[in-house]
Amino acid sequence: MSPRDCAWRAVEGGLELRVKAQPRARRPGLQGLVESADGPRIKAAVNEAPEDGRANRAICALLAQALEVPPSRVSVTSGAASREKTVLVAGGDATVLSARLAAKLS
Repeated sequence: MSPRDCAWRAVEGGLELRVKAQPRARRPGLQGLVESADGPRIKAAVNEAPEDGRANRAICALLAQALEVPPSRVSVTSGAASREKTVLVAGGDATVLSARLAAKLS
């Protein structure tokens, strides 16, 4: 099993991503994979501060743009107040979304 298989997985209803957030970053964007205590995560850097959910909305918008899906299909399902989050990309073909994500991170 490759490390990328642990950072995201197909679930009923879409694709689940394990994300490490970096709010108030100088250079926003997907920064590749990083190791955490419970396995690899996708590092997502955003300019917004972690106040009033602004960083969470920015992370959802960043992932939606990277995966070429509408922002309304991306939501934080756990870890809203933490840097380590679980994000669900609802709908779509999980295989296609996985391929797009792998291309963006390579």
